[in-house]
Amino acid sequence: MLLNKNIITIQHPESIHHTNGMIGSWTDWELTEKGIVQAENIARNIRKEFQDIRFAIYSSPLKRTRQTAEILGKELRSTSKLTDALKERSLGKAIGRSVQWLRENIENEEKTIYDKCFSDAESRFDVWNRLLPFYNEIMSSDNENIIIVSHGDTLSIFNVMWLGLDPEMLNDIDLSGVSGGVSFLYRRSCGKKIIKRLSDTSYRLPF
Repeated sequence: MLLNKNIITIQHPESIHHTNGMIGSWTDWELTEKGIVQAENIARNIRKEFQDIRFAIYSSPLKRTRQTAEILGKELRSTSKLTDALKERSLGKAIGRSVQWLRENIENEEKTIYDKCFSDAESRFDVWNRLLPFYNEIMSSDNENIIIVSHGDTLSIFNVMWLGLDPEMLNDIDLSGVSGGVSFLYRRSCGKKIIKRLSDTSYRLPF
């Protein structure tokens, strides 16, 4: 018998790069004031819905996700663990640049998960490979209730991994979300995996 798993994934809410035309990636943007309020709402709403549950919280170390995880940890009385596995995809030389600069200077069109927009960037398959050991770790751990705070592209890859699909399925499908979206994933003791809600944005609003 497998342990039941109750996993909540959170795509960080509004960050400065959502408002200034810059690239997110590994640039260490902070949350906007609006994003902080959204994170506080998410934390309060999760606490109200899961009052008697203690969660293990894992987060990307980038500021926008770390801030979100710290707000969650304070509300849920849990300390977050930072892991590079949950960082957003590196876009190499485009880090610190604008979205417009990327469009004008992109080296390669990304048609498959193996393609890189710049020679020093990560492909989506690279992200899959750095995410997989973390995924295996949490799935085999004794923690039944887990919160993951990460980024849009990374979580879209995580969703495909969760469903047990081959990474090359990402060439044809995507399970993406939006900033502040909260998803609910469950594994039953029989092994069946469920995505009950995907990128629910109601949690970033007042309860």
